[in-house]
Formats: sequence, C-alpha cells, structure tokens
Amino acid sequence: MWRCADMNIYNSTWIGEQLTVVSSPDSSLMGRSGVVVDESRETITIIEGSNEINLGKQSIDFKIGDSDVVINGARVGQRPEDRINKKYRVA
Repeated sequence: MWRCADMNIYNSTWIGEQLTVVSSPDSSLMGRSGVVVDESRETITIIEGSNEINLGKQSIDFKIGDSDVVINGARVGQRPEDRINKKYRVA
C-alpha cells in the first residue's frame, strides 16, 4: 500500500536526489544509480561516479532517494515544470 507522502515524490524536483534504476528492458541499465543533475521531457541525466549518464524515461522504472515508490518513467514523460503540478493516480 502506498502512502500519500510517498506519492509527493512524483511532484518533487529530482535535481540533487539519488536515482536508482530498478527495471529496464536494457539489462545494462539495471541497478544504475547516481545523483540527478538534469531532467528534460524525455531524459534524466545522472552522475554515476565520474560519468554523466543520460537515461531515457520511456525505458526505465526507478526510485528517487529512499522512497519505496517505483516510478514508471513512461508516466512522467513531461517537462519537469509540468510534472510538478500534475496529479498522478495510482494504478
């Protein structure tokens, strides 16, 4: 069961937060983790070690920070400024 506080993760800014990829059809992305440094409509950029990695939102499910909520990247395919004000429903 999800908690209301966890759902606020969808509407928060993710810049500066730790992102962990938990699922992807591309096995090389599984388990990738780093600090979010940029977000666009279709991508999230993280710093993993000394490498900057661009992740396509459409192809990943991920967690932000220590939240238990798994975010389906395809559901958050809008600009960050639009995502912050959007209401998300739990499936």
